[in-house]
Amino acid sequence: MSQGQRPNVHVRTVFLSDIHLGSRDCRADLLLEFLRAVHADEIVLIGDIVDIWSLQRSFYWTQSHTDVLRALLGRSRNGTRVIYVPGNHDAAFRDLCPASFGELHIQRDYVHQTAGGLRLLVTHGDEFDVAVKCSPWLALLGSGLYDVILALNRALNGLRRLRGRGYWSLAGFLKSRIGNAVQYVHRFETAAAEAARARGLDGIVCGHIHRPRLTQHAGMLYCNDGDWVDSCSALIEQPNGSLELWHWADVRQRASTAARQSSLASAA
Repeated sequence: MSQGQRPNVHVRTVFLSDIHLGSRDCRADLLLEFLRAVHADEIVLIGDIVDIWSLQRSFYWTQSHTDVLRALLGRSRNGTRVIYVPGNHDAAFRDLCPASFGELHIQRDYVHQTAGGLRLLVTHGDEFDVAVKCSPWLALLGSGLYDVILALNRALNGLRRLRGRGYWSLAGFLKSRIGNAVQYVHRFETAAAEAARARGLDGIVCGHIHRPRLTQHAGMLYCNDGDWVDSCSALIEQPNGSLELWHWADVRQRASTAARQSSLASAA
């Protein structure tokens, strides 16, 4: 996607989580495209921004990972309010909560009010693992099998690219088809919705399980902004307060198609 084809949009709020900088599976290249294209009054980072666990196992860091951090910090220095709610992979930063450095605010959790008046609990979501009993298969998935699935996913999509085919998520397929995984996701969403209800709020925005979703669950608004390892998605609040879930690969593809069509129309 060329510079001229990138959308250049302004939104009220961007919610991002599970970027996993320091992991080989982090799609920092796509996130940089997103950050260069989408301008927000407020950016809310909902945990696992830096993958300290992965860095401790095997140090991995590229220029694009540095560029993502610089882009986020640059936004805070230029007046964008940045809220950082640490997750379990960057839990070391929870010791700093609460703290403020200019427009960068580190908090254990956060209540966001939309332009439409909705009050939403913002938290990473790992705290719900205590309430959601995992099967042994899911415990393995969380502790190591997920890394294997992501490696297979990279290889599979490398072959798909050679054949001119689009991205396909092996991890997403397994989460939507394997019974224990489906049950876990449902219980996670229920625990998250109940946490928001207990605080008298209208809903919740979280991450953690790498499954983007925007829906009503148990009478509460449930928003999961996904991740930048597999889904490459973000939750967007428009200036009027409406919420949208953006999958960046789809957004950039639509932008490229629209640019080609516009170019053809101009040449006709």
